[in-house]
Amino acid sequence: MKIISGTAHRALAEKIADTLGQPLADVQVEAFPDGETAVKINENVRGEDVFIIQPSCPPTNHNIMELLIMVDAARRASAERITAVMPFFGYARQDRKDQPRVPITAKLVANLLTSAGVNRVLTMDLHAPQIQGFFDIPVDHLYAKPALINYLRGRHSDTSNLTVVSPDVGGVKMARSYADALGAELAIVAKHRISATRVEAMNVIGEVEGRDVLLVDDMTETAGTLTAAAEILRQHGAKRVFAGVSHAIISDIANERLANSSIEEVITTDSVPQAFGPKIQAVSIAPLLGEAIRRISGGQSVTSLFSI
Repeated sequence: MKIISGTAHRALAEKIADTLGQPLADVQVEAFPDGETAVKINENVRGEDVFIIQPSCPPTNHNIMELLIMVDAARRASAERITAVMPFFGYARQDRKDQPRVPITAKLVANLLTSAGVNRVLTMDLHAPQIQGFFDIPVDHLYAKPALINYLRGRHSDTSNLTVVSPDVGGVKMARSYADALGAELAIVAKHRISATRVEAMNVIGEVEGRDVLLVDDMTETAGTLTAAAEILRQHGAKRVFAGVSHAIISDIANERLANSSIEEVITTDSVPQAFGPKIQAVSIAPLLGEAIRRISGGQSVTSLFSI
Protein backbone atom coordinates (compact mmCIF):
# COMPACT_ATOMS: atom_id res chain seq x y z
CA MET A 1 0.00 0.00 0.00
CA LYS A 2 0.91 3.67 -0.26
CA ILE A 3 0.01 6.22 2.42
CA ILE A 4 -0.33 9.78 1.12
CA SER A 5 -0.86 12.85 3.29
CA GLY A 6 -2.32 16.16 2.26
CA THR A 7 -1.59 19.36 4.16
CA ALA A 8 -4.78 19.29 6.26
CA HIS A 9 -3.38 17.19 9.14
CA ARG A 10 0.16 15.99 8.46
CA ALA A 11 0.78 15.16 12.14
CA LEU A 12 -2.04 12.60 12.22
CA ALA A 13 -0.88 11.08 8.91
CA GLU A 14 2.62 10.60 10.34
CA LYS A 15 1.20 8.85 13.42
CA ILE A 16 -0.87 6.55 11.22
CA ALA A 17 2.16 5.73 9.08
CA ASP A 18 4.16 4.92 12.24
CA THR A 19 1.35 2.62 13.38
CA LEU A 20 1.55 0.79 10.04
CA GLY A 21 5.35 0.68 10.18
CA GLN A 22 5.95 2.40 6.87
CA PRO A 23 6.84 5.92 5.69
CA LEU A 24 4.50 8.35 4.03
CA ALA A 25 4.76 8.44 0.25
CA ASP A 26 6.85 11.24 -1.25
CA VAL A 27 4.30 13.75 -2.50
CA GLN A 28 4.73 17.44 -3.28
CA VAL A 29 1.75 19.64 -2.46
CA GLU A 30 2.38 23.28 -3.29
CA ALA A 31 0.50 26.38 -4.30
CA PHE A 32 0.92 28.40 -7.46
CA PRO A 33 1.22 32.20 -7.04
CA ASP A 34 -2.49 32.59 -7.85
CA GLY A 35 -3.49 30.14 -5.10
CA GLU A 36 -4.10 27.07 -7.26
CA THR A 37 -2.96 23.75 -5.76
CA ALA A 38 -0.15 21.80 -7.42
CA VAL A 39 0.35 18.10 -6.62
CA LYS A 40 3.08 15.72 -7.77
CA ILE A 41 3.54 12.13 -6.59
CA ASN A 42 7.28 11.45 -6.63
CA GLU A 43 7.14 7.66 -6.48
CA ASN A 44 5.48 4.86 -8.39
CA VAL A 45 1.89 4.06 -7.36
CA ARG A 46 0.94 1.94 -10.39
CA GLY A 47 -1.16 -0.99 -9.18
CA GLU A 48 -0.88 0.15 -5.56
CA ASP A 49 -3.55 0.37 -2.85
CA VAL A 50 -3.46 4.12 -2.14
CA PHE A 51 -4.79 5.73 1.05
CA ILE A 52 -5.00 9.53 1.05
CA ILE A 53 -5.31 11.05 4.54
CA GLN A 54 -7.09 14.40 4.44
CA PRO A 55 -9.80 15.50 6.90
CA SER A 56 -12.00 18.25 5.45
CA CYS A 57 -11.48 20.57 8.41
CA PRO A 58 -10.93 24.34 8.12
CA PRO A 59 -9.99 25.70 5.65
CA THR A 60 -12.67 23.29 4.45
CA ASN A 61 -13.01 24.24 0.79
CA HIS A 62 -9.23 24.32 0.29
CA ASN A 63 -8.74 20.91 1.92
CA ILE A 64 -11.52 19.28 -0.09
CA MET A 65 -10.14 20.68 -3.34
CA GLU A 66 -6.63 19.52 -2.43
CA LEU A 67 -7.99 16.03 -1.73
CA LEU A 68 -9.75 15.91 -5.11
CA ILE A 69 -6.53 16.95 -6.90
CA MET A 70 -4.50 14.31 -5.06
CA VAL A 71 -7.08 11.67 -5.98
CA ASP A 72 -6.93 12.70 -9.62
CA ALA A 73 -3.12 12.52 -9.57
CA ALA A 74 -3.20 9.00 -8.11
CA ARG A 75 -5.89 7.83 -10.54
CA ARG A 76 -3.94 9.12 -13.56
CA ALA A 77 -0.83 7.39 -12.17
CA SER A 78 -2.73 4.06 -12.44
CA ALA A 79 -3.31 3.38 -8.74
CA GLU A 80 -5.24 0.12 -8.31
CA ARG A 81 -7.57 1.47 -5.60
CA ILE A 82 -7.89 4.87 -3.93
CA THR A 83 -9.30 5.25 -0.42
CA ALA A 84 -10.05 8.72 0.93
CA VAL A 85 -9.28 8.67 4.67
CA MET A 86 -11.36 11.53 6.09
CA PRO A 87 -11.38 11.30 9.91
CA PHE A 88 -13.58 14.41 9.88
CA PHE A 89 -16.09 14.77 7.04
CA GLY A 90 -16.94 18.43 6.48
CA TYR A 91 -20.32 19.67 5.26
CA ALA A 92 -21.95 16.74 7.09
CA ARG A 93 -24.48 19.08 8.73
CA GLN A 94 -25.87 20.06 5.32
CA ASP A 95 -27.46 16.66 4.78
CA ARG A 96 -31.05 17.67 3.94
CA LYS A 97 -33.21 20.52 2.66
CA ASP A 98 -34.43 22.15 5.85
CA GLN A 99 -35.29 25.42 4.07
CA PRO A 100 -36.44 26.34 0.55
CA ARG A 101 -33.77 26.75 -2.13
CA VAL A 102 -30.81 25.37 -0.15
CA PRO A 103 -28.33 22.70 -1.30
CA ILE A 104 -27.63 19.26 0.12
CA THR A 105 -23.89 19.88 0.24
CA ALA A 106 -22.97 16.57 1.90
CA LYS A 107 -24.35 14.78 -1.16
CA LEU A 108 -22.46 17.17 -3.46
CA VAL A 109 -19.16 16.37 -1.71
CA ALA A 110 -19.92 12.65 -2.00
CA ASN A 111 -20.50 13.08 -5.74
CA LEU A 112 -17.28 15.06 -6.16
CA LEU A 113 -15.20 12.40 -4.40
CA THR A 114 -16.70 9.61 -6.51
CA SER A 115 -16.29 11.55 -9.75
CA ALA A 116 -12.65 12.34 -8.94
CA GLY A 117 -11.90 8.62 -8.67
CA VAL A 118 -12.26 7.63 -5.00
CA ASN A 119 -13.08 3.91 -4.69
CA ARG A 120 -13.68 3.82 -0.93
CA VAL A 121 -14.10 6.25 1.96
CA LEU A 122 -12.87 5.74 5.52
CA THR A 123 -14.36 8.21 7.99
CA MET A 124 -15.33 8.53 11.64
CA ASP A 125 -18.41 9.69 13.55
CA LEU A 126 -20.37 11.33 10.75
CA HIS A 127 -22.69 14.06 12.02
CA ALA A 128 -25.51 12.24 10.23
CA PRO A 129 -24.83 8.49 9.75
CA GLN A 130 -27.20 8.34 6.78
CA ILE A 131 -24.61 10.26 4.75
CA GLN A 132 -23.10 6.83 4.06
CA GLY A 133 -26.06 6.35 1.73
CA PHE A 134 -25.05 9.42 -0.30
CA PHE A 135 -22.15 7.38 -1.71
CA ASP A 136 -22.39 4.70 -4.38
CA ILE A 137 -19.02 3.33 -3.21
CA PRO A 138 -18.15 1.50 0.04
CA VAL A 139 -17.93 3.66 3.17
CA ASP A 140 -16.23 2.39 6.33
CA HIS A 141 -17.71 4.38 9.20
CA LEU A 142 -15.65 4.11 12.40
CA TYR A 143 -16.52 5.44 15.85
CA ALA A 144 -14.37 7.40 18.29
CA LYS A 145 -16.17 5.81 21.23
CA PRO A 146 -13.62 3.00 21.87
CA ALA A 147 -10.73 5.50 22.07
CA LEU A 148 -12.65 7.97 24.25
CA ILE A 149 -14.11 5.28 26.52
CA ASN A 150 -10.66 3.84 27.25
CA TYR A 151 -9.45 7.28 28.33
CA LEU A 152 -12.59 7.94 30.38
CA ARG A 153 -12.27 4.62 32.21
CA GLY A 154 -8.76 5.58 33.24
CA ARG A 155 -9.85 9.11 34.21
CA HIS A 156 -13.08 8.08 35.97
CA SER A 157 -12.62 4.55 37.26
CA ASP A 158 -15.67 4.90 39.53
CA THR A 159 -18.73 5.56 37.34
CA SER A 160 -21.33 4.92 40.05
CA ASN A 161 -21.86 8.67 40.42
CA LEU A 162 -21.60 9.47 36.69
CA THR A 163 -24.41 10.62 34.39
CA VAL A 164 -23.93 10.83 30.64
CA VAL A 165 -25.84 13.76 29.15
CA SER A 166 -26.86 14.46 25.58
CA PRO A 167 -26.81 18.24 24.91
CA ASP A 168 -29.76 17.88 22.54
CA VAL A 169 -32.48 15.37 21.67
CA GLY A 170 -30.74 14.36 18.43
CA GLY A 171 -27.73 13.00 20.30
CA VAL A 172 -29.62 10.67 22.64
CA LYS A 173 -28.63 7.50 20.78
CA MET A 174 -24.93 8.39 20.98
CA ALA A 175 -25.21 9.34 24.66
CA ARG A 176 -27.02 6.09 25.43
CA SER A 177 -24.20 4.04 23.89
CA TYR A 178 -21.65 5.87 26.09
CA ALA A 179 -23.83 5.43 29.18
CA ASP A 180 -24.20 1.69 28.55
CA ALA A 181 -20.44 1.28 27.99
CA LEU A 182 -19.58 3.17 31.19
CA GLY A 183 -22.41 1.75 33.28
CA ALA A 184 -23.71 5.27 33.92
CA GLU A 185 -27.10 6.98 34.03
CA LEU A 186 -28.53 9.00 31.11
CA ALA A 187 -29.97 12.53 30.95
CA ILE A 188 -30.90 15.00 28.20
CA VAL A 189 -30.68 18.78 27.85
CA ALA A 190 -33.47 20.23 25.71
CA LYS A 191 -32.02 23.18 23.76
CA HIS A 192 -33.15 25.89 21.39
CA ARG A 193 -30.68 27.13 18.76
CA ILE A 194 -31.00 30.88 18.12
CA SER A 195 -28.28 31.13 15.44
CA ALA A 196 -25.19 29.29 14.18
CA THR A 197 -23.19 30.63 17.13
CA ARG A 198 -25.84 31.09 19.86
CA VAL A 199 -27.70 28.38 21.74
CA GLU A 200 -30.29 28.83 24.48
CA ALA A 201 -30.53 25.79 26.77
CA MET A 202 -34.04 25.08 28.01
CA ASN A 203 -34.33 22.24 30.53
CA VAL A 204 -32.88 18.99 31.85
CA ILE A 205 -34.60 15.63 31.52
CA GLY A 206 -33.09 13.23 34.06
CA GLU A 207 -31.35 13.34 37.44
CA VAL A 208 -28.02 15.20 37.69
CA GLU A 209 -28.08 16.72 41.19
CA GLY A 210 -24.91 15.89 43.13
CA ARG A 211 -23.53 13.81 40.26
CA ASP A 212 -20.53 14.04 37.92
CA VAL A 213 -21.72 14.73 34.39
CA LEU A 214 -20.25 13.79 31.02
CA LEU A 215 -21.65 15.78 28.09
CA VAL A 216 -21.35 13.75 24.86
CA ASP A 217 -21.51 15.23 21.35
CA ASP A 218 -20.16 14.36 17.91
CA MET A 219 -18.56 17.76 17.25
CA THR A 220 -18.13 21.29 18.52
CA GLU A 221 -16.88 24.47 16.85
CA THR A 222 -17.98 27.42 18.95
CA ALA A 223 -18.71 25.40 22.13
CA GLY A 224 -22.04 27.20 22.39
CA THR A 225 -24.05 24.02 22.87
CA LEU A 226 -21.63 22.54 25.41
CA THR A 227 -21.24 25.65 27.56
CA ALA A 228 -24.98 26.41 27.58
CA ALA A 229 -25.73 22.81 28.55
CA ALA A 230 -23.03 22.89 31.26
CA GLU A 231 -24.53 26.06 32.75
CA ILE A 232 -28.03 24.60 33.06
CA LEU A 233 -26.61 21.35 34.45
CA ARG A 234 -24.81 23.27 37.20
CA GLN A 235 -28.05 25.13 37.93
CA HIS A 236 -29.69 21.72 38.40
CA GLY A 237 -27.03 20.70 40.93
CA ALA A 238 -24.43 18.86 38.86
CA LYS A 239 -21.24 18.38 40.88
CA ARG A 240 -18.60 18.33 38.10
CA VAL A 241 -19.02 18.70 34.33
CA PHE A 242 -16.86 17.10 31.64
CA ALA A 243 -17.38 16.80 27.89
CA GLY A 244 -16.57 14.05 25.39
CA VAL A 245 -16.52 15.18 21.76
CA SER A 246 -15.50 13.20 18.67
CA HIS A 247 -14.38 16.21 16.63
CA ALA A 248 -13.26 19.48 18.26
CA ILE A 249 -12.75 22.21 15.67
CA ILE A 250 -11.89 24.65 18.42
CA SER A 251 -12.00 28.33 17.48
CA ASP A 252 -10.92 31.36 19.51
CA ILE A 253 -14.50 31.97 20.61
CA ALA A 254 -14.77 28.32 21.70
CA ASN A 255 -11.62 28.55 23.84
CA GLU A 256 -12.92 31.73 25.42
CA ARG A 257 -16.30 30.18 26.19
CA LEU A 258 -14.73 27.02 27.60
CA ALA A 259 -12.34 29.04 29.77
CA ASN A 260 -15.28 30.92 31.30
CA SER A 261 -17.51 27.84 31.64
CA SER A 262 -17.92 25.24 34.38
CA ILE A 263 -16.64 22.48 32.08
CA GLU A 264 -13.46 21.08 33.67
CA GLU A 265 -12.16 19.13 30.67
CA VAL A 266 -13.10 18.39 27.05
CA ILE A 267 -11.95 14.93 25.95
CA THR A 268 -11.73 14.68 22.18
CA THR A 269 -9.74 13.04 19.37
CA ASP A 270 -6.96 14.36 17.14
CA SER A 271 -9.16 13.98 14.03
CA VAL A 272 -8.47 17.65 13.23
CA PRO A 273 -5.44 19.87 14.02
CA GLN A 274 -7.71 22.42 15.73
CA ALA A 275 -8.30 20.05 18.68
CA PHE A 276 -6.23 21.89 21.26
CA GLY A 277 -6.68 24.46 24.01
CA PRO A 278 -6.33 25.02 27.78
CA LYS A 279 -9.13 22.57 28.69
CA ILE A 280 -8.73 20.20 25.74
CA GLN A 281 -7.40 16.64 26.12
CA ALA A 282 -6.93 15.01 22.70
CA VAL A 283 -6.79 11.20 22.45
CA SER A 284 -5.07 9.91 19.32
CA ILE A 285 -7.12 7.88 16.84
CA ALA A 286 -4.03 6.98 14.78
CA PRO A 287 -3.96 3.36 16.08
CA LEU A 288 -7.66 2.95 15.22
CA LEU A 289 -7.30 4.39 11.71
CA GLY A 290 -4.04 2.54 11.13
CA GLU A 291 -5.61 -0.81 12.00
CA ALA A 292 -8.63 -0.02 9.80
CA ILE A 293 -6.31 0.79 6.88
CA ARG A 294 -4.38 -2.44 7.45
CA ARG A 295 -7.58 -4.49 7.43
CA ILE A 296 -9.06 -2.74 4.40
CA SER A 297 -5.88 -3.30 2.44
CA GLY A 298 -5.82 -6.97 3.47
CA GLY A 299 -9.50 -7.56 2.72
CA GLN A 300 -10.38 -8.17 6.37
CA SER A 301 -13.37 -7.14 8.45
CA VAL A 302 -13.28 -3.89 10.45
CA THR A 303 -16.30 -4.79 12.58
CA SER A 304 -14.28 -5.73 15.66
CA LEU A 305 -12.86 -2.17 15.77
CA PHE A 306 -16.28 -1.00 17.02
CA SER A 307 -15.98 -2.96 20.27
CA ILE A 308 -14.81 -1.36 23.51
